[in-house]
Amino acid sequence: MDGGALPAGAGAMLGALTASAHGDTEQKAGVSETPRPAADEALQVNGLSVVDAEGTTRLNNFTLIVNRGEIVGVAGVEGNGQSELAAALSGMTLIAEPARFDLYGTPTLLMHGDTLCTDDTAYQAFRRRARHPLTLALLRRLPYSLRQRLARQARAGSESAKAGKAAAIMDVNMEEVVRVLREQQVSRLIHGHTHRPAKHVHAVDGRDCERWVLPDWYVRWGYVVCDAAGCALRVEAL
Repeated sequence: MDGGALPAGAGAMLGALTASAHGDTEQKAGVSETPRPAADEALQVNGLSVVDAEGTTRLNNFTLIVNRGEIVGVAGVEGNGQSELAAALSGMTLIAEPARFDLYGTPTLLMHGDTLCTDDTAYQAFRRRARHPLTLALLRRLPYSLRQRLARQARAGSESAKAGKAAAIMDVNMEEVVRVLREQQVSRLIHGHTHRPAKHVHAVDGRDCERWVLPDWYVRWGYVVCDAAGCALRVEAL
């Protein structure tokens, strides 16, 4: 996606807005069914509909009331509208990935980053299976309790698999990084996934290109801030 020039002061979040996505929306026990006075409402959404740039309806007449002290979770397999809901409630705009922008005169590519880790063949195979339309269609038909169990098993399996892999395998492949920088004709790449916050410089066709890596948000959080003078990585403890 070529997004043109990114407006000054704009921000972008790379990666998932939820820790796991495993089914259609589901009301969980513990949320009060007893009507409360309007003064107790912390959030009210009435008849929210979202249509994407391709004309596909992502949310249709969605209504939600959250009272003070309640915690409501919305989960879903890819394409069920949970990302569109989060974006609409927070005022964000979803962009296709990878996204190419002119950032203060520097061609910049934003991407999740997992496709750069081509040496991790097991993960790439899982990624292809998990994102296949048949897989997503099957998940939508499974009972919610089973989707929850599968999500927990997938998370546990992912953590176990990472523990047995060499660190280099889970990092980006340098040849793939150079290929993407060259193919996208950008001088700067910002991505997450590997969660090894740092600035890297790569020589591509006789020019120096920057690669900025964002951290995860478990025990720390971080972001890259850019202006006309360049970019800087900021990492802080939670």
